[in-house]
Amino acid sequence: MAIPTVAHEHALRIEVLGPLRVWRDGVELDTGPRQQVLLFALLLAHAGQPVSTNQLIDLIWEDDVPASALNIVQKYVGALRRLLEPSLPARESGSYLQRRGNSYLFVAESETLDLVLFRRRVRAAGAAVAERRQTAALACYVDALGLWRGSTAEGWNHGAAAMSTFVALDHEFFDACTAAAELAVSLGQPERILQPLRLAASLAPLHEPVQAALVSVLAAAGHQAEALSAYLRVRARLVEELGIDPGEALRAAHQRVLGSSVPPPQAAADPIDAGQPPLAAAGLVGRVEELAVVWQAVESALAGRTGLVLVEGEPGVGKTRLVEEVTDAAHGRGAHVVWGNCLEDAGAPSMWPWVRAIGTVLDALAPTSREKWLTSELSYLVESDDRAPAEPEQADAGGQFRLFELVVALLREVSAARPVVLVIDDLQWADVASLQLFGHLAVRLPSGVAIIGTLRDRAPTLGTELSRLLAVTSRVSGHRRIRLGPLGPAGVAELVRREAGRDVGDGVVRSIHARTAGNPFFVRELSRLLAAGNDISGDAAVPSTVRDVVRDRVSHLDDEAYDLLQAAALIGRDVDLGLLARVAGLDTQTCLDRLEPVDHLGLLGPTPGNPFSLRFAHDLVRESVATTTSPHRMIRLHLRVADALEATESSVESVAERVAHHLWAAGPLADPSRTASALIGAGRRAVAKSALEAAEQHLRSATQVARSAGLAELELSALSQLTAVIGMGSGYVGSATDLLERAEHLARELGREEEAVNFLLSRQAAYCQGMQLDRAKRLARQFLEQTEASADPVLRAYGLHAWAIYQWAIGEIGSAFEYQRRSDRTLLEDIAGYSEFPLRRDLHLIAAGMHAETSTRPGRCSTRWRPPVPTRTRSQCGRRSPR
Repeated sequence: MAIPTVAHEHALRIEVLGPLRVWRDGVELDTGPRQQVLLFALLLAHAGQPVSTNQLIDLIWEDDVPASALNIVQKYVGALRRLLEPSLPARESGSYLQRRGNSYLFVAESETLDLVLFRRRVRAAGAAVAERRQTAALACYVDALGLWRGSTAEGWNHGAAAMSTFVALDHEFFDACTAAAELAVSLGQPERILQPLRLAASLAPLHEPVQAALVSVLAAAGHQAEALSAYLRVRARLVEELGIDPGEALRAAHQRVLGSSVPPPQAAADPIDAGQPPLAAAGLVGRVEELAVVWQAVESALAGRTGLVLVEGEPGVGKTRLVEEVTDAAHGRGAHVVWGNCLEDAGAPSMWPWVRAIGTVLDALAPTSREKWLTSELSYLVESDDRAPAEPEQADAGGQFRLFELVVALLREVSAARPVVLVIDDLQWADVASLQLFGHLAVRLPSGVAIIGTLRDRAPTLGTELSRLLAVTSRVSGHRRIRLGPLGPAGVAELVRREAGRDVGDGVVRSIHARTAGNPFFVRELSRLLAAGNDISGDAAVPSTVRDVVRDRVSHLDDEAYDLLQAAALIGRDVDLGLLARVAGLDTQTCLDRLEPVDHLGLLGPTPGNPFSLRFAHDLVRESVATTTSPHRMIRLHLRVADALEATESSVESVAERVAHHLWAAGPLADPSRTASALIGAGRRAVAKSALEAAEQHLRSATQVARSAGLAELELSALSQLTAVIGMGSGYVGSATDLLERAEHLARELGREEEAVNFLLSRQAAYCQGMQLDRAKRLARQFLEQTEASADPVLRAYGLHAWAIYQWAIGEIGSAFEYQRRSDRTLLEDIAGYSEFPLRRDLHLIAAGMHAETSTRPGRCSTRWRPPVPTRTRSQCGRRSPR
C-alpha cells in the first residue's frame, strides 16, 4: 500500500538537522518533556519508515524498561499529534504521526521537515553528477548542506542504541560534505562549501575524510596557513587520543598544501598596508608548517581579530628563532612588536617579562597618554629611574585583578591604533604572577592583539601554575599550540651547508645528525667548529652536548676575557655593559676591549638596537658558562653584582629584587643586616606588583637571615610583612600561626606591646578560622582576662573582640553580639586615636562588619563562620606598626 503524504500545510515547519525545533505560523512551539522530545526525534530520524513500539521502547529505556512503557509511548504520541495538529479530533491519527500495526510512522514533505529536503537535494546532486552536470550538482549540494545547524545528537546523552540513530544522520552530512568538497575543488569554487565543511569538521574532529576535505578546500581557497593549521591540529589529536598517524586521505591533502605555490593571503579587512609581502621562510630550515601556524595567529591580529599561540620544544630547537622570523614579518606589516623574556636567574624580579613588555608598550604612547597610565596602578609594573613607585592602597585578590585588567585596557588602547604582537619567551622560567597575567590576558585578549608564548617541553618539569596556564589557554577559542621537533637528516644537511659555507659530505652530516639528534642549536655550533677548520669527522672529536661545545670555544680565551664572561653569565642573558664594567672594576672601554675575543666566538655580542647592552647568543650558552664557575668564585661574584647594582642604578627600588637575590646568594660574604633589609625591600616591591608568591619567598628568606644573625628588629619587620602577605592570599590558617606566635614573642621582647597584641589577636582569629577551637578558647579567655583591667581602651577592645570571635565560632551568637557591642562602645571612646594608630581603624571596621552580619541573623547560626582577621594595607607592609 502506498504511504500517504501530507497535504501542503506550510504553516508547520520542523528542523531536526541540529537541535530539534518546531514552528507553526512563525511561532516556535514547546515540544514537551525531554523523554517525549527524544521519542519525537527518533521518529523524525526515521521519517518515512515505520518504527515499532518495541523498538521505540528499547531505544528510549534500553535495559531499564518500566512496566508502563507502552502506555507512556502512547501518551507521548497523543501529545505530539495535538502539538502538530491542534484541531485534530481525539483518537485520530492525523496527517503526520500515523499508526501502522504495532508501529508508528512519521510522514512529511520537504516543505515541512528539513531532513526530507536534505535527502532530496543530495539525491538530486548524485543524479546530476551521474549525468555529468557538475555545476548543477554543486548547487544541489550547497542547498542541502546549508540546512544543517549542528549535530542531530546535540543535547542528548542517551544510550548507545538511540545515539547511533543520530550519529548515522550526522554521517549523512559528513558524506555529503566530502563529496561536495571534491566537486567544489574540481570546479574552482571551494568557497561555496567552506562554511558547512567547517561545521562538519568541528562536529567530527577525528573524522579523517572530513578533515582531509577541509584541508583541501582551505588550500584551494587560498587559506594556506589555516589549511596547515587544520592538518597539524587533527594530526596531534589522532596521535594523542588514538595513538595513530594520519591516514592516506589526510596525508594526501597535506602534500597538496605543501606543493601549492599560493602564498598566505592578505586579510580582506586588513588595516595594514596590503602591499607588504607575506611571510617567507627563507631564513629557517625545515619549519614551513610551524611558520604557517604562528603566522596565522599574527595575521588574525593584523586583520583586527585576536591570535594566541604557544610554541614548545626542547632547548635549542629554535623556538625563539621561529618567533623572531614571524615578528620580523609582522613588524614589516606595521604591527607593534613587544617582547618580554622570562629569566632562569632566580634573582630576576617578579613579573619581569611584563615589566619589560609593559614598559615597551607605554614608551610607544604619546607623553600625555603615557603619563595617564603611569599615575594608575599600572606604574607598579614599570621600571622607573626618575621616581620610586607609588605605594599601592591594598594588596588583595581584587588588586591583582584590577592590575591585570589595566594591562588589558592598555593593550586595547594601543591596538585600536596599531596591531600589537606580544611575545613572552621561555614561560617555563616565569614566576607565578607572570603566568597568571598571561592566562588572564589570553582569555581577555583585545581585538588587534596576538600573544605568543614559548616554553621548553623538557626539564624543568612543568610546574602546577604552568600546567594550569596550558589548561586555560587550551580552552580559548582559536588557540594554537605547536611543538617544534628536531630536524631530519635533510634539514641537518641544509643547516650544515649554510653554516659551513660548503657541502661537507654525507658521512659528516650523518655523524652530526646522530650526535645532535637533529637539535638545530647543536648542529649550528658543530657546523661553526667545522667552518673554523676543526676536524669533527671522528666520533670522539664531536662534542655530545652544548656544554662541551661552549667549553671548547672558550678554551683559548685568556683569563681576563674568561672572567668577564663568567661575570656576565651571572648577571643574566641580557647584560648591561656599564653594570658588567663596574662588577669587573673596569672602565667601559677596557671592558669592551677585553670582550672582543668573546664577541668573535659568537657567544656574547651587542644587543640589536641597544648599544649599551650585550646579549648571549642563547640562554644555553649562558647556562653552560655559569656551570663552569667555581662555587667560591660564584659567591664573590654575587656580592660584586649586588654592589654594582646599588651603585649603578639611580633608583635602588627598581632593582630591589635583583639586589636581594645576589646578596642572598653571596651568603656569608654579605652583611646579614644588609641582606635581610634587601629581602624585605624585595618583598615590598613584589607585593606592589601583586606577585604574592614571590613576596612570600623573599620575606621567608629575610626572616631566616635575620633570625640566624640575631637581628630581632629586622626579623619582626620581615614577619610583620610575611604574615600580612600570607593573610592576603589564603588567610592565617596553618603554618602562619607559628609565624604569628614568633612575631608576638619578638614584639614583647622589643617592648612593643600593641604590636604583640595585634599578632595575638590575629593568631586567635586564625585558630577560629581553622576550627582549632580548643586553642582559640584558651587564647581568647587568657586575653580577655589580661585586658579587662587595662586602662588602654584599645587593649580592652581587643580582648572583647577576641572573645566575640570565639563565641561566634562556637555558635553562641547572642553572646558574640553582646561582647561585640561592648567592643564597639570601647572603640568609640578612642575614635580620636584612629589617625595615629591605623590598626585601631581596622579593628573598628571589622567590628562594624561583624555587628552588621550579626544583626541580620539574630539568635542562630546555621553555617560555620570564618572569622575576619585584622588586615594590613600594602602601604603598611615593610614598616613597623606604630607604637
